[in-house]
Amino acid sequence: MPKAIRFNQLGGPEVLHFEDLSHRQPGPQEVLLKVEAVGLNRAESMYYHGVYMEKVTPPSGLGYEAFGKVIAVGPEVDPALIGKRFGTIPGFSMSKYPVLAEEAVVPASVLAAVPDSFSAVEGAAVWMQYSTAYGALVPFGKVSGGDFVIVTAASSSVGLAAIQIVKAQGGISIAATRTSAKRDRLIALGADHVIATEEEDLVARVKSITGGKGARIVFDPVGGDYINTLAQATANDGTIFLYGMLAGKPTPFPMAVFGRTIGMFGYTFGELRGTPEWEIMKKYIYDHLADGSFKPEIARTFPFDQTVEAYRYLESNQQIGKVVITL
Repeated sequence: MPKAIRFNQLGGPEVLHFEDLSHRQPGPQEVLLKVEAVGLNRAESMYYHGVYMEKVTPPSGLGYEAFGKVIAVGPEVDPALIGKRFGTIPGFSMSKYPVLAEEAVVPASVLAAVPDSFSAVEGAAVWMQYSTAYGALVPFGKVSGGDFVIVTAASSSVGLAAIQIVKAQGGISIAATRTSAKRDRLIALGADHVIATEEEDLVARVKSITGGKGARIVFDPVGGDYINTLAQATANDGTIFLYGMLAGKPTPFPMAVFGRTIGMFGYTFGELRGTPEWEIMKKYIYDHLADGSFKPEIARTFPFDQTVEAYRYLESNQQIGKVVITL
């Protein structure tokens, strides 16, 4: 019987435990994956804490970014997929389709290929981060040559993906991180500028970097009261994309936007699902992975039996890049 991570009550990583589950068969438009690796995300932490946008009613499984081999397909799915390896593009229900397990049923529509040269660990560290950053920065933000982009939580996997996408689009990234401890590593990973927000005046530094104009785009997963500071660092006619709620409290509409035609949008890349842009996104990301201009940064890997320790590490904020569980 395949093992899976489950939780029966809300709380921290300590509520996670293993269960033996009966073999599931894929239904219409579904596939069964033999899971090789799972990328961890803040979304799962928020999910088992009970503060994610998807309401959870325990008991529940967990996880939605897997990499593995298709071992069965349901009705209405091409049987030629069997034996091929794919990653999953997150954004589906963790309650209905949890992937942190030895086997996982997922919708066939969420499968996406990565280059053959990628390991399972790398394959599990692609689609959440690059898809999230792509939607805000390319079709919506339209980052182009010379644009300044503030990337907060810059050492996260999504932050690093955003830095790479800004560079690919010809923009200039301003990575924001709490302390200077990660400055050198962020520069080495492609950031054009780094601001330690607990040690420096973000608004003053951004004004200095941009020649007084401010950043045309802000890409932020935190929210909370700091949004007003970010708005002060945003250029006239600029845009703030809020793609998370890590602050854990309401995000006020910033007073600094008034009279400056600054837009603020709550964003998830799921807005692209079902549109022509979805396939364009997949090709854009795949092509940049294949030519080496995009490369996921792996912070640390953990074996499946150390899943609790892996989520504790994720919640410690020590990592630079992706935390991945191997099966």
